[in-house]
Amino acid sequence: MTVLFFAGSLRTESFNKKHAREAMRLAGEKGIKGEFIDLRDYAMPVYDEDIQDNEGFPDTVTKLAEKISAATALVISTPEYNGSIPGGLKNVIDWLSRLKPMPLADKSLLLLAASPGPLSGVRGLWHSRVPFEAVGVHVYPTMIGLAKAHEAFDEAGKLKDEKTTANLQATLEKFIAHVAK
Repeated sequence: MTVLFFAGSLRTESFNKKHAREAMRLAGEKGIKGEFIDLRDYAMPVYDEDIQDNEGFPDTVTKLAEKISAATALVISTPEYNGSIPGGLKNVIDWLSRLKPMPLADKSLLLLAASPGPLSGVRGLWHSRVPFEAVGVHVYPTMIGLAKAHEAFDEAGKLKDEKTTANLQATLEKFIAHVAK
């Protein structure tokens, strides 16, 4: 089993990148092979059918599609932008949904969020589920939001709080067991 981990954020020092990397590290401790990718490495224009029709799919779209197709499952930690899904992540879904075969179809996904605010990005999680489910992704019912993310990680990028770490570890284990069925 290979799990692809990434953040729905493009920012270099994104709390969600730290969250996704920490999830990958914890999964790795349980023997799960993981790969972290950065969406900055897959920059793509805003979805426009004219671009698709006249120029074809950008190379970054097809390369990301190959990574997703090769993965057994996905873990995405996404920020909340104005109570919703970040535009960059939505754009990724829009581009990928146009490919045949569609790489997201029938993938299993665990959604995480990290936010400096007290609501932990949970509103964005609910909005992020919608487009993924619309394209046939099996979104795991449990989602984790991490509040006060600006205080949550140590210098090495590990979660400081043992209870938070244990919750993420337990959720990952349940998700992996679900995917393995």
